[in-house]
Amino acid sequence: MKKWVYLLVPLALSGCASTRMAPEAMAPVDIRIIGINDFHGALDPPKAATDTLNAAGEKVRIPSGGVAYLASAIDSLKAAAPNNIVVGAGDLIGASPLSSSLFLDEPSIMAMGMVGLEFSAVGNHEFDRGTDELLRMQSGGCEKFTQAEPCRIDRPFPGAKFRMLAANTKKADGGTLFAPYALKNFGKGKAQVTVGFIGMTLEGTGNLVSAGRIKGISFADEADTANALVPQLKAAGADVIVVLIHEGVSNSGDINNPRCDGVSGTLFPILDRLDPAVDLVVSGHTHQSYVCDYANINPARPFLLTSAGSRGQIVTGIDLKVDPRTGKVLSKSARNVVVQSEAFANARGAVPLVEGFPAFAPRADLAALAGRYREAAKAEANRVVGTLAGPATRDRGKTGESILGNLIADAQLAATAGADNGNAQIAFMNPDGIRAEVAPDKDGQVTFGTVFAAQPFGNTLVTKSLTGQQILDVLEQQLNNPDWYRILSPSHGFRFGYDLSRPVGQRILFATLDGKPIDPGATYRVTVSDFLSNGGDGFSVFKDGSNAAVGPTDLEALIALLSRGGGTPLPALDRVENKSPQ
Repeated sequence: MKKWVYLLVPLALSGCASTRMAPEAMAPVDIRIIGINDFHGALDPPKAATDTLNAAGEKVRIPSGGVAYLASAIDSLKAAAPNNIVVGAGDLIGASPLSSSLFLDEPSIMAMGMVGLEFSAVGNHEFDRGTDELLRMQSGGCEKFTQAEPCRIDRPFPGAKFRMLAANTKKADGGTLFAPYALKNFGKGKAQVTVGFIGMTLEGTGNLVSAGRIKGISFADEADTANALVPQLKAAGADVIVVLIHEGVSNSGDINNPRCDGVSGTLFPILDRLDPAVDLVVSGHTHQSYVCDYANINPARPFLLTSAGSRGQIVTGIDLKVDPRTGKVLSKSARNVVVQSEAFANARGAVPLVEGFPAFAPRADLAALAGRYREAAKAEANRVVGTLAGPATRDRGKTGESILGNLIADAQLAATAGADNGNAQIAFMNPDGIRAEVAPDKDGQVTFGTVFAAQPFGNTLVTKSLTGQQILDVLEQQLNNPDWYRILSPSHGFRFGYDLSRPVGQRILFATLDGKPIDPGATYRVTVSDFLSNGGDGFSVFKDGSNAAVGPTDLEALIALLSRGGGTPLPALDRVENKSPQ
Protein backbone atom coordinates (compact mmCIF):
# COMPACT_ATOMS: atom_id res chain seq x y z
CA MET A 1 0.00 0.00 0.00
CA LYS A 2 1.42 3.39 -1.00
CA LYS A 3 1.83 6.15 1.52
CA TRP A 4 -0.20 9.23 0.69
CA VAL A 5 -0.21 12.76 2.01
CA TYR A 6 -3.33 14.85 1.59
CA LEU A 7 -2.77 18.42 0.43
CA LEU A 8 -5.63 20.71 1.31
CA VAL A 9 -5.94 23.05 -1.66
CA PRO A 10 -7.10 26.58 -0.70
CA LEU A 11 -10.49 27.66 -1.94
CA ALA A 12 -9.49 31.33 -1.62
CA LEU A 13 -12.63 32.34 0.22
CA SER A 14 -13.01 35.83 1.57
CA GLY A 15 -12.84 36.40 5.32
CA CYS A 16 -14.07 38.99 7.76
CA ALA A 17 -11.63 41.51 9.20
CA SER A 18 -11.50 42.57 12.82
CA THR A 19 -10.50 46.06 13.95
CA ARG A 20 -7.01 45.05 15.10
CA MET A 21 -4.20 46.76 13.15
CA ALA A 22 -0.39 46.77 13.29
CA PRO A 23 2.04 48.60 11.01
CA GLU A 24 4.69 45.90 10.58
CA ALA A 25 4.30 43.01 8.16
CA MET A 26 3.89 39.56 9.67
CA ALA A 27 3.69 36.11 8.19
CA PRO A 28 0.19 34.60 8.16
CA VAL A 29 -0.66 32.10 10.87
CA ASP A 30 -1.72 28.68 9.56
CA ILE A 31 -4.35 26.86 11.65
CA ARG A 32 -5.72 23.39 11.07
CA ILE A 33 -9.12 22.53 12.53
CA ILE A 34 -9.89 18.81 12.52
CA GLY A 35 -13.60 18.02 12.57
CA ILE A 36 -15.61 14.93 13.52
CA ASN A 37 -19.32 14.39 14.20
CA ASP A 38 -21.92 11.69 14.85
CA PHE A 39 -19.42 9.15 16.20
CA HIS A 40 -22.26 7.31 18.00
CA GLY A 41 -19.93 5.22 20.13
CA ALA A 42 -18.55 3.26 17.15
CA LEU A 43 -15.42 1.98 18.89
CA ASP A 44 -14.98 -0.96 16.51
CA PRO A 45 -14.91 -0.74 12.71
CA PRO A 46 -18.59 -0.70 11.73
CA LYS A 47 -18.06 -2.98 8.70
CA ALA A 48 -19.37 -0.24 6.47
CA ALA A 49 -18.02 1.45 3.37
CA THR A 50 -17.61 5.09 2.42
CA ASP A 51 -18.49 5.91 -1.19
CA THR A 52 -16.32 8.51 -2.87
CA LEU A 53 -14.45 9.26 -6.08
CA ASN A 54 -10.88 8.24 -6.82
CA ALA A 55 -8.34 10.32 -8.74
CA ALA A 56 -9.82 9.12 -12.04
CA GLY A 57 -13.31 10.25 -11.03
CA GLU A 58 -14.52 6.69 -10.54
CA LYS A 59 -16.78 5.75 -7.65
CA VAL A 60 -15.12 3.48 -5.10
CA ARG A 61 -16.26 1.87 -1.83
CA ILE A 62 -13.72 2.13 0.98
CA PRO A 63 -13.90 0.12 4.23
CA SER A 64 -13.73 2.71 6.97
CA GLY A 65 -14.16 3.52 10.65
CA GLY A 66 -13.08 2.28 14.06
CA VAL A 67 -11.76 4.58 16.77
CA ALA A 68 -8.20 3.21 16.67
CA TYR A 69 -8.00 4.01 12.95
CA LEU A 70 -9.71 7.36 13.46
CA ALA A 71 -7.03 8.28 15.98
CA SER A 72 -4.28 7.52 13.46
CA ALA A 73 -6.01 9.58 10.80
CA ILE A 74 -6.29 12.51 13.20
CA ASP A 75 -2.64 12.08 14.20
CA SER A 76 -1.59 12.28 10.54
CA LEU A 77 -3.51 15.53 10.09
CA LYS A 78 -1.98 16.94 13.26
CA ALA A 79 1.55 15.99 12.22
CA ALA A 80 1.38 18.19 9.12
CA ALA A 81 0.11 21.26 10.99
CA PRO A 82 1.62 22.35 14.34
CA ASN A 83 -1.25 24.77 15.02
CA ASN A 84 -4.14 22.34 15.26
CA ILE A 85 -7.29 21.57 17.22
CA VAL A 86 -9.80 18.68 17.11
CA VAL A 87 -13.47 19.63 17.44
CA GLY A 88 -16.83 17.83 17.27
CA ALA A 89 -20.34 18.66 16.09
CA GLY A 90 -22.38 16.42 18.38
CA ASP A 91 -23.87 12.92 18.70
CA LEU A 92 -20.55 11.49 19.77
CA ILE A 93 -22.53 9.17 22.06
CA GLY A 94 -26.01 7.69 22.00
CA ALA A 95 -27.50 5.14 19.57
CA SER A 96 -24.23 3.28 20.09
CA PRO A 97 -23.12 -0.32 19.53
CA LEU A 98 -23.33 -2.66 22.49
CA SER A 99 -19.66 -2.41 23.50
CA SER A 100 -20.20 1.27 24.25
CA SER A 101 -23.90 1.56 25.08
CA LEU A 102 -23.92 -1.36 27.54
CA PHE A 103 -21.45 0.69 29.59
CA LEU A 104 -23.35 4.00 29.29
CA ASP A 105 -20.96 5.21 26.57
CA GLU A 106 -18.21 5.74 29.13
CA PRO A 107 -15.58 4.16 26.83
CA SER A 108 -16.53 6.45 23.96
CA ILE A 109 -16.19 9.55 26.10
CA MET A 110 -12.74 8.33 27.18
CA ALA A 111 -11.85 7.49 23.58
CA MET A 112 -12.73 10.98 22.37
CA GLY A 113 -10.32 12.41 24.92
CA MET A 114 -7.61 10.01 23.75
CA VAL A 115 -7.97 11.06 20.10
CA GLY A 116 -7.37 14.65 21.22
CA LEU A 117 -10.84 16.17 21.02
CA GLU A 118 -10.89 19.59 22.73
CA PHE A 119 -14.35 21.09 22.13
CA SER A 120 -17.62 19.57 20.97
CA ALA A 121 -21.17 20.76 20.52
CA VAL A 122 -23.82 18.59 22.13
CA GLY A 123 -26.20 16.77 19.79
CA ASN A 124 -29.67 15.41 20.35
CA HIS A 125 -28.39 11.92 21.21
CA GLU A 126 -26.23 13.27 24.01
CA PHE A 127 -29.55 13.72 25.84
CA ASP A 128 -30.76 10.12 25.34
CA ARG A 129 -30.17 9.22 29.00
CA GLY A 130 -31.15 12.59 30.43
CA THR A 131 -29.38 15.79 31.41
CA ASP A 132 -28.06 14.50 34.74
CA GLU A 133 -26.31 11.62 33.01
CA LEU A 134 -24.95 13.98 30.35
CA LEU A 135 -23.50 16.19 33.06
CA ARG A 136 -21.84 13.06 34.49
CA MET A 137 -20.32 12.39 31.06
CA GLN A 138 -18.61 15.78 31.31
CA SER A 139 -17.55 15.77 34.95
CA GLY A 140 -17.10 12.04 35.63
CA GLY A 141 -17.95 9.99 38.67
CA CYS A 142 -20.15 6.97 39.35
CA GLU A 143 -23.43 8.50 40.49
CA LYS A 144 -26.32 6.44 39.08
CA PHE A 145 -28.93 8.22 36.93
CA THR A 146 -30.07 5.29 34.74
CA GLN A 147 -31.19 1.68 35.12
CA ALA A 148 -27.74 0.53 34.02
CA GLU A 149 -24.88 0.49 36.50
CA PRO A 150 -22.12 3.07 35.88
CA CYS A 151 -18.38 2.47 36.22
CA ARG A 152 -18.59 -1.29 35.57
CA ILE A 153 -15.18 -1.49 33.88
CA ASP A 154 -13.23 1.67 34.70
CA ARG A 155 -13.79 3.02 38.20
CA PRO A 156 -14.05 5.84 38.76
CA PHE A 157 -15.16 7.08 35.36
CA PRO A 158 -12.91 10.11 34.71
CA GLY A 159 -15.33 12.10 32.58
CA ALA A 160 -14.59 13.95 29.36
CA LYS A 161 -11.20 15.51 28.76
CA PHE A 162 -12.87 17.75 26.20
CA ARG A 163 -15.35 20.56 26.87
CA MET A 164 -18.95 20.26 25.78
CA LEU A 165 -20.49 23.47 24.40
CA ALA A 166 -24.23 24.16 24.43
CA ALA A 167 -25.00 27.77 23.59
CA ASN A 168 -28.68 27.26 22.76
CA THR A 169 -29.45 24.62 25.43
CA LYS A 170 -31.21 26.70 28.07
CA LYS A 171 -31.97 25.80 31.67
CA ALA A 172 -35.04 27.08 33.50
CA ASP A 173 -32.98 29.88 35.09
CA GLY A 174 -31.92 31.15 31.67
CA GLY A 175 -28.36 29.84 31.86
CA THR A 176 -26.89 27.26 29.52
CA LEU A 177 -26.34 23.61 30.38
CA PHE A 178 -22.68 23.91 29.36
CA ALA A 179 -20.55 26.88 28.36
CA PRO A 180 -21.82 28.54 25.17
CA TYR A 181 -18.38 29.04 23.61
CA ALA A 182 -14.65 28.55 24.07
CA LEU A 183 -11.49 30.30 22.87
CA LYS A 184 -8.20 28.86 21.65
CA ASN A 185 -5.01 30.82 20.93
CA PHE A 186 -2.51 29.96 18.20
CA GLY A 187 0.91 31.53 17.81
CA LYS A 188 2.68 33.85 20.25
CA GLY A 189 3.07 37.54 20.95
CA LYS A 190 2.04 39.84 18.15
CA ALA A 191 1.62 36.82 15.88
CA GLN A 192 -1.04 35.30 18.12
CA VAL A 193 -4.43 34.50 16.62
CA THR A 194 -7.51 33.65 18.68
CA VAL A 195 -10.25 31.35 17.42
CA GLY A 196 -13.68 31.33 19.06
CA PHE A 197 -15.88 28.22 18.93
CA ILE A 198 -19.66 28.38 19.45
CA GLY A 199 -21.34 25.01 20.11
CA MET A 200 -25.05 24.30 19.53
CA THR A 201 -27.51 21.51 18.95
CA LEU A 202 -30.50 21.80 16.65
CA GLU A 203 -33.48 23.76 17.92
CA GLY A 204 -35.69 20.71 17.27
CA THR A 205 -33.86 18.53 19.81
CA GLY A 206 -36.94 18.61 22.01
CA ASN A 207 -38.78 16.62 19.32
CA LEU A 208 -36.04 13.98 19.21
CA VAL A 209 -35.66 13.16 22.90
CA SER A 210 -38.19 11.79 25.40
CA ALA A 211 -39.59 14.77 27.28
CA GLY A 212 -38.85 13.39 30.73
CA ARG A 213 -35.14 13.28 29.95
CA ILE A 214 -34.90 17.00 29.21
CA LYS A 215 -37.26 18.35 31.85
CA GLY A 216 -36.61 22.05 32.44
CA ILE A 217 -34.49 22.35 29.28
CA SER A 218 -35.34 24.32 26.14
CA PHE A 219 -33.53 24.79 22.85
CA ALA A 220 -33.26 28.27 21.35
CA ASP A 221 -33.05 29.38 17.73
CA GLU A 222 -29.61 28.55 16.35
CA ALA A 223 -28.97 31.66 14.26
CA ASP A 224 -30.25 34.06 16.91
CA THR A 225 -28.07 32.36 19.53
CA ALA A 226 -24.91 32.48 17.45
CA ASN A 227 -25.47 36.06 16.30
CA ALA A 228 -25.90 37.26 19.87
CA LEU A 229 -22.57 35.67 20.81
CA VAL A 230 -20.51 37.16 17.96
CA PRO A 231 -20.00 40.54 19.68
CA GLN A 232 -19.05 38.77 22.91
CA LEU A 233 -16.47 36.67 21.10
CA LYS A 234 -15.04 39.72 19.34
CA ALA A 235 -14.85 41.57 22.65
CA ALA A 236 -13.03 38.58 24.13
CA GLY A 237 -10.40 38.83 21.38
CA ALA A 238 -11.59 36.29 18.82
CA ASP A 239 -10.20 36.88 15.35
CA VAL A 240 -11.83 33.82 13.78
CA ILE A 241 -15.30 32.52 14.63
CA VAL A 242 -16.27 28.86 14.15
CA VAL A 243 -19.76 27.47 14.71
CA LEU A 244 -20.02 23.82 15.75
CA ILE A 245 -23.65 22.90 15.13
CA HIS A 246 -25.53 19.64 15.31
CA GLU A 247 -27.66 20.29 12.26
CA GLY A 248 -26.84 19.59 8.66
CA VAL A 249 -27.78 19.09 5.04
CA SER A 250 -28.06 16.34 2.46
CA ASN A 251 -25.44 15.84 -0.24
CA SER A 252 -25.99 13.91 -3.46
CA GLY A 253 -22.49 14.79 -4.67
CA ASP A 254 -19.05 13.64 -3.61
CA ILE A 255 -17.80 13.94 -0.02
CA ASN A 256 -15.51 16.77 -1.25
CA ASN A 257 -17.79 19.11 -3.13
CA PRO A 258 -16.80 22.78 -2.66
CA ARG A 259 -19.20 23.94 -5.38
CA CYS A 260 -22.05 22.50 -3.24
CA ASP A 261 -23.61 20.60 -6.16
CA GLY A 262 -26.54 18.58 -4.84
CA VAL A 263 -26.29 20.03 -1.33
CA SER A 264 -29.54 21.13 0.34
CA GLY A 265 -31.35 20.88 3.63
CA THR A 266 -32.64 22.36 6.85
CA LEU A 267 -29.34 23.99 7.81
CA PHE A 268 -29.54 26.44 4.90
CA PRO A 269 -32.20 28.76 6.46
CA ILE A 270 -30.02 28.95 9.57
CA LEU A 271 -26.90 29.81 7.59
CA ASP A 272 -28.78 32.45 5.62
CA ARG A 273 -29.48 34.30 8.89
CA LEU A 274 -26.03 33.77 10.41
CA ASP A 275 -23.74 36.77 10.99
CA PRO A 276 -21.23 36.97 8.09
CA ALA A 277 -18.51 37.42 10.72
CA VAL A 278 -18.62 33.64 11.10
CA ASP A 279 -15.82 32.03 9.08
CA LEU A 280 -16.49 28.30 9.36
CA VAL A 281 -19.45 26.04 10.17
CA VAL A 282 -18.70 22.46 11.23
CA SER A 283 -21.99 20.56 11.13
CA GLY A 284 -23.52 17.12 11.67
CA HIS A 285 -26.80 15.30 12.41
CA THR A 286 -27.61 14.15 8.85
CA HIS A 287 -24.72 11.63 8.72
CA GLN A 288 -23.74 13.14 5.38
CA SER A 289 -20.23 14.10 4.32
CA TYR A 290 -19.56 17.39 2.55
CA VAL A 291 -17.17 20.26 2.04
CA CYS A 292 -19.14 23.20 0.69
CA ASP A 293 -18.14 26.81 -0.02
CA TYR A 294 -21.45 28.36 1.00
CA ALA A 295 -20.69 31.48 -1.04
CA ASN A 296 -21.80 29.36 -4.01
CA ILE A 297 -25.24 29.19 -2.38
CA ASN A 298 -25.37 32.64 -0.79
CA PRO A 299 -22.58 35.09 -1.73
CA ALA A 300 -23.43 37.23 1.31
CA ARG A 301 -22.55 34.30 3.58
CA PRO A 302 -19.09 33.09 2.51
CA PHE A 303 -18.79 30.39 5.17
CA LEU A 304 -16.95 27.17 4.66
CA LEU A 305 -19.42 24.40 5.55
CA THR A 306 -18.22 20.90 6.44
CA SER A 307 -19.41 17.58 7.86
CA ALA A 308 -17.60 14.27 8.38
CA GLY A 309 -20.34 11.67 7.93
CA SER A 310 -20.73 9.38 10.92
CA ARG A 311 -19.21 6.57 13.01
CA GLY A 312 -15.65 7.79 12.60
CA GLN A 313 -15.53 6.79 8.94
CA ILE A 314 -14.39 10.24 7.82
CA VAL A 315 -12.44 13.08 9.38
CA THR A 316 -12.31 16.65 8.03
CA GLY A 317 -9.07 18.60 7.76
CA ILE A 318 -9.80 22.35 7.58
CA ASP A 319 -6.98 24.85 6.98
CA LEU A 320 -7.24 28.56 7.73
CA LYS A 321 -4.60 31.15 6.88
CA VAL A 322 -5.01 34.20 9.12
CA ASP A 323 -3.33 37.61 9.02
CA PRO A 324 -2.26 38.23 12.66
CA ARG A 325 -2.19 42.01 12.13
CA THR A 326 -5.84 42.34 11.13
CA GLY A 327 -7.36 39.05 12.24
CA LYS A 328 -8.59 38.55 8.68
CA VAL A 329 -8.92 35.03 7.30
CA LEU A 330 -6.94 35.14 4.07
CA SER A 331 -7.95 31.71 2.81
CA LYS A 332 -9.94 28.65 3.84
CA SER A 333 -9.69 25.09 2.59
CA ALA A 334 -10.94 21.70 3.63
CA ARG A 335 -10.91 18.07 2.63
CA ASN A 336 -12.78 15.06 3.95
CA VAL A 337 -10.37 12.18 4.48
CA VAL A 338 -11.70 8.62 4.48
CA VAL A 339 -10.55 6.67 7.56
CA GLN A 340 -9.67 3.52 5.62
CA SER A 341 -9.40 0.68 8.12
CA GLU A 342 -10.17 -3.04 7.66
CA ALA A 343 -11.43 -4.97 4.65
CA PHE A 344 -14.68 -6.84 5.27
CA ALA A 345 -17.45 -8.76 3.51
CA ASN A 346 -21.22 -8.56 3.90
CA ALA A 347 -24.35 -9.48 1.94
CA ARG A 348 -23.36 -7.03 -0.79
CA GLY A 349 -20.00 -8.74 -1.24
CA ALA A 350 -16.37 -8.13 -0.33
CA VAL A 351 -15.12 -4.62 0.41
CA PRO A 352 -11.31 -4.67 0.08
CA LEU A 353 -8.82 -1.91 0.81
CA VAL A 354 -8.58 0.63 -2.00
CA GLU A 355 -5.32 1.82 -3.56
CA GLY A 356 -4.91 5.57 -3.86
CA PHE A 357 -6.27 6.31 -0.40
CA PRO A 358 -4.31 6.24 2.87
CA ALA A 359 -4.62 2.99 4.83
CA PHE A 360 -4.29 3.88 8.50
CA ALA A 361 -2.83 1.60 11.14
CA PRO A 362 -4.84 1.19 14.35
CA ARG A 363 -3.39 3.17 17.24
CA ALA A 364 -2.46 0.70 19.97
CA ASP A 365 -3.90 2.49 22.99
CA LEU A 366 -7.32 2.94 21.43
CA ALA A 367 -7.32 -0.57 19.97
CA ALA A 368 -6.72 -1.82 23.52
CA LEU A 369 -9.57 0.31 24.93
CA ALA A 370 -12.01 -0.89 22.26
CA GLY A 371 -10.90 -4.50 22.73
CA ARG A 372 -11.30 -4.37 26.50
CA TYR A 373 -14.89 -3.17 26.27
CA ARG A 374 -15.69 -5.48 23.36
CA GLU A 375 -14.61 -8.46 25.42
CA ALA A 376 -16.59 -7.22 28.42
CA ALA A 377 -19.75 -7.03 26.28
CA LYS A 378 -19.19 -10.29 24.40
CA ALA A 379 -21.00 -12.67 26.77
CA GLU A 380 -24.11 -10.50 26.76
CA ALA A 381 -23.88 -9.82 23.03
CA ASN A 382 -23.69 -13.54 22.16
CA ARG A 383 -26.60 -14.60 24.36
CA VAL A 384 -29.29 -16.20 22.16
CA VAL A 385 -32.67 -14.55 22.76
CA GLY A 386 -34.85 -16.06 20.05
CA THR A 387 -35.29 -17.25 16.49
CA LEU A 388 -36.19 -15.64 13.19
CA ALA A 389 -37.06 -17.12 9.80
CA GLY A 390 -34.69 -14.80 7.93
CA PRO A 391 -33.12 -11.32 7.90
CA ALA A 392 -35.46 -8.58 9.07
CA THR A 393 -34.22 -5.60 7.06
CA ARG A 394 -35.01 -1.93 7.55
CA ASP A 395 -35.14 -1.18 3.82
CA ARG A 396 -38.10 1.16 3.37
CA GLY A 397 -38.76 0.64 -0.35
CA LYS A 398 -41.46 2.50 -2.22
CA THR A 399 -44.05 2.55 0.56
CA GLY A 400 -41.87 3.52 3.54
CA GLU A 401 -42.68 0.46 5.65
CA SER A 402 -39.99 -2.12 6.39
CA ILE A 403 -39.94 -5.77 7.39
CA LEU A 404 -38.19 -4.95 10.65
CA GLY A 405 -40.48 -2.01 11.33
CA ASN A 406 -43.51 -4.25 10.92
CA LEU A 407 -41.91 -6.94 13.10
CA ILE A 408 -41.21 -4.43 15.89
CA ALA A 409 -44.75 -3.03 15.66
CA ASP A 410 -46.12 -6.57 15.96
CA ALA A 411 -43.91 -7.18 19.00
CA GLN A 412 -45.10 -3.98 20.66
CA LEU A 413 -48.73 -4.83 20.02
CA ALA A 414 -48.26 -8.33 21.44
CA ALA A 415 -46.59 -6.90 24.56
CA THR A 416 -49.42 -4.44 25.28
CA ALA A 417 -52.57 -6.12 23.94
CA GLY A 418 -53.69 -7.81 27.16
CA ALA A 419 -56.08 -6.31 29.66
CA ASP A 420 -53.26 -5.96 32.17
CA ASN A 421 -50.89 -4.33 29.66
CA GLY A 422 -52.95 -1.59 28.01
CA ASN A 423 -55.57 -3.31 25.80
CA ALA A 424 -53.72 -2.15 22.70
CA GLN A 425 -55.35 -2.57 19.30
CA ILE A 426 -52.72 -0.89 17.13
CA ALA A 427 -48.96 -0.23 17.42
CA PHE A 428 -46.76 2.06 15.34
CA MET A 429 -42.96 2.00 14.90
CA ASN A 430 -41.02 5.00 13.63
CA PRO A 431 -38.21 4.33 11.09
CA ASP A 432 -35.66 6.57 12.84
CA GLY A 433 -35.90 4.35 15.93
CA ILE A 434 -34.46 1.38 14.01
CA ARG A 435 -30.65 1.51 13.86
CA ALA A 436 -29.68 -1.83 12.27
CA GLU A 437 -31.24 -4.92 10.71
CA VAL A 438 -31.88 -8.08 12.71
CA ALA A 439 -30.31 -11.07 10.96
CA PRO A 440 -30.26 -14.60 12.44
CA ASP A 441 -27.34 -16.99 12.16
CA LYS A 442 -27.44 -20.04 9.91
CA ASP A 443 -29.48 -21.90 12.52
CA GLY A 444 -32.04 -19.10 12.73
CA GLN A 445 -30.86 -17.94 16.14
CA VAL A 446 -30.85 -14.27 17.08
CA THR A 447 -28.49 -12.84 19.70
CA PHE A 448 -29.04 -10.06 22.20
CA GLY A 449 -26.29 -8.02 20.54
CA THR A 450 -28.10 -8.15 17.20
CA VAL A 451 -31.43 -7.08 18.69
CA PHE A 452 -29.80 -4.39 20.81
CA ALA A 453 -28.07 -2.90 17.76
CA ALA A 454 -31.48 -2.47 16.15
CA GLN A 455 -33.10 -0.84 19.20
CA PRO A 456 -30.43 0.72 21.45
CA PHE A 457 -32.50 3.52 23.02
CA GLY A 458 -34.27 1.67 25.82
CA ASN A 459 -37.60 3.39 25.13
CA THR A 460 -40.60 2.44 27.27
CA LEU A 461 -43.85 1.45 25.55
CA VAL A 462 -46.88 3.64 26.22
CA THR A 463 -50.46 2.74 25.27
CA LYS A 464 -52.92 5.63 24.88
CA SER A 465 -56.50 6.19 23.81
CA LEU A 466 -56.75 8.10 20.52
CA THR A 467 -59.80 8.91 18.46
CA GLY A 468 -59.97 7.70 14.92
CA GLN A 469 -59.54 11.29 13.77
CA GLN A 470 -56.37 11.62 15.82
CA ILE A 471 -55.02 8.45 14.19
CA LEU A 472 -55.76 9.93 10.75
CA ASP A 473 -54.02 13.13 11.83
CA VAL A 474 -50.97 11.12 12.91
CA LEU A 475 -50.86 9.46 9.49
CA GLU A 476 -50.94 12.93 7.90
CA GLN A 477 -48.04 14.04 10.10
CA GLN A 478 -45.88 11.28 8.59
CA LEU A 479 -45.83 13.26 5.35
CA ASN A 480 -44.96 16.72 6.69
CA ASN A 481 -41.18 16.60 6.13
CA PRO A 482 -40.33 16.29 2.41
CA ASP A 483 -36.64 15.78 3.20
CA TRP A 484 -37.40 12.55 5.10
CA TYR A 485 -40.92 11.13 5.19
CA ARG A 486 -41.26 9.27 8.48
CA ILE A 487 -43.66 6.56 7.38
CA LEU A 488 -44.77 4.56 10.41
CA SER A 489 -44.72 0.78 10.26
CA PRO A 490 -48.08 -0.43 11.66
CA SER A 491 -48.84 -3.64 13.50
CA HIS A 492 -50.67 -6.48 11.74
CA GLY A 493 -54.33 -5.83 11.07
CA PHE A 494 -53.84 -2.11 10.40
CA ARG A 495 -53.46 -0.82 6.84
CA PHE A 496 -53.37 2.61 5.25
CA GLY A 497 -52.62 4.27 1.92
CA TYR A 498 -51.41 7.72 0.94
CA ASP A 499 -50.92 9.97 -2.08
CA LEU A 500 -48.29 12.70 -1.79
CA SER A 501 -49.73 14.60 -4.76
CA ARG A 502 -52.93 15.43 -2.90
CA PRO A 503 -53.41 18.57 -0.73
CA VAL A 504 -52.23 18.56 2.87
CA GLY A 505 -54.97 17.11 5.04
CA GLN A 506 -56.24 14.91 2.19
CA ARG A 507 -53.17 12.76 1.57
CA ILE A 508 -54.37 9.70 3.53
CA LEU A 509 -56.57 7.70 1.15
CA PHE A 510 -57.76 5.07 3.60
CA ALA A 511 -57.00 3.53 6.99
CA THR A 512 -58.48 0.26 8.23
CA LEU A 513 -58.26 -2.01 11.26
CA ASP A 514 -59.03 -5.66 10.61
CA GLY A 515 -60.57 -4.65 7.30
CA LYS A 516 -62.93 -2.02 8.76
CA PRO A 517 -62.40 1.70 8.06
CA ILE A 518 -61.12 3.75 10.97
CA ASP A 519 -64.07 5.61 12.48
CA PRO A 520 -63.06 9.24 13.21
CA GLY A 521 -65.44 9.36 16.18
CA ALA A 522 -64.47 6.04 17.74
CA THR A 523 -61.72 5.50 20.34
CA TYR A 524 -58.79 3.12 19.83
CA ARG A 525 -55.93 1.98 22.06
CA VAL A 526 -52.58 2.71 20.40
CA THR A 527 -49.07 1.70 21.52
CA VAL A 528 -45.94 3.68 20.71
CA SER A 529 -42.60 4.34 22.39
CA ASP A 530 -42.43 6.99 25.09
CA PHE A 531 -40.40 9.00 22.58
CA LEU A 532 -43.32 9.12 20.13
CA SER A 533 -45.83 9.44 22.96
CA ASN A 534 -44.19 12.74 23.89
CA GLY A 535 -44.37 14.06 20.32
CA GLY A 536 -40.99 12.87 19.06
CA ASP A 537 -40.13 13.03 15.35
CA GLY A 538 -42.82 15.69 14.92
CA PHE A 539 -45.75 13.42 15.83
CA SER A 540 -47.36 15.96 18.14
CA VAL A 541 -50.80 14.30 17.99
CA PHE A 542 -49.55 11.40 20.10
CA LYS A 543 -49.17 13.83 23.01
CA ASP A 544 -52.94 14.40 22.97
CA GLY A 545 -53.79 10.77 23.71
CA SER A 546 -55.40 9.93 27.05
CA ASN A 547 -55.48 7.16 29.67
CA ALA A 548 -51.83 6.24 29.26
CA ALA A 549 -50.63 2.81 30.39
CA VAL A 550 -46.90 2.12 30.67
CA GLY A 551 -45.57 -1.20 29.42
CA PRO A 552 -42.18 -2.89 28.98
CA THR A 553 -39.28 -1.46 27.00
CA ASP A 554 -39.21 -1.75 23.22
CA LEU A 555 -36.25 -4.12 23.47
CA GLU A 556 -38.04 -6.39 25.94
CA ALA A 557 -41.08 -6.53 23.65
CA LEU A 558 -39.06 -7.57 20.62
CA ILE A 559 -37.14 -10.23 22.56
CA ALA A 560 -40.43 -11.60 23.89
CA LEU A 561 -41.76 -12.02 20.35
CA LEU A 562 -38.57 -13.67 19.10
CA SER A 563 -38.38 -16.02 22.07
CA ARG A 564 -41.70 -17.75 21.44
CA GLY A 565 -39.89 -20.51 19.55
CA GLY A 566 -40.57 -22.28 16.29
CA GLY A 567 -38.76 -19.78 14.09
CA THR A 568 -40.51 -16.40 14.23
CA PRO A 569 -41.91 -15.66 10.76
CA LEU A 570 -41.15 -12.46 8.91
CA PRO A 571 -44.10 -10.12 8.35
CA ALA A 572 -45.13 -9.25 4.81
CA LEU A 573 -44.81 -5.78 3.33
CA ASP A 574 -48.52 -5.32 2.72
CA ARG A 575 -49.65 -2.80 5.32
CA VAL A 576 -48.88 0.49 3.57
CA GLU A 577 -49.76 1.57 0.02
CA ASN A 578 -48.11 4.49 -1.74
CA LYS A 579 -50.47 5.69 -4.46
CA SER A 580 -48.40 8.77 -5.33
CA PRO A 581 -47.83 9.33 -9.07
CA GLN A 582 -44.42 8.05 -10.06
